[in-house]
Amino acid sequence: MESAQRTLYRQGFRFRKNVKDLPGKPDIVLHKYKTIIFVHGCFWHGHTCKRGTLPKTNQEFWVEKIVRNTKRDNNNICQLRKKGWNVIIVWQCEIRSIKNREIRLERLFKEITEPSPSHQCY
Repeated sequence: MESAQRTLYRQGFRFRKNVKDLPGKPDIVLHKYKTIIFVHGCFWHGHTCKRGTLPKTNQEFWVEKIVRNTKRDNNNICQLRKKGWNVIIVWQCEIRSIKNREIRLERLFKEITEPSPSHQCY
């Protein structure tokens, strides 16, 4: 995500990285926009792309591990939204290639500056 961070900075977005005092230790925190960005690895966070495919061996372990990760992610996101934060998830597969990264970053800029209503947490 390093080049994405540089792009954010060049576009005038100022942020802190890996803020320990917020739930989930967000990758990027933009205080001015009250926005948090998590950059999720597809495998570790259970994305449904080809990079999120579980190994054939020891599947029970991996299913349990990924389920725990996604539950923890959802809990952290809910805590942040209840505190008024706009939470954005960027998946690793979305920024892997240069073309996809440019498309995702363009959408990301809009999500930062024009946040949509957040999903309800229960």
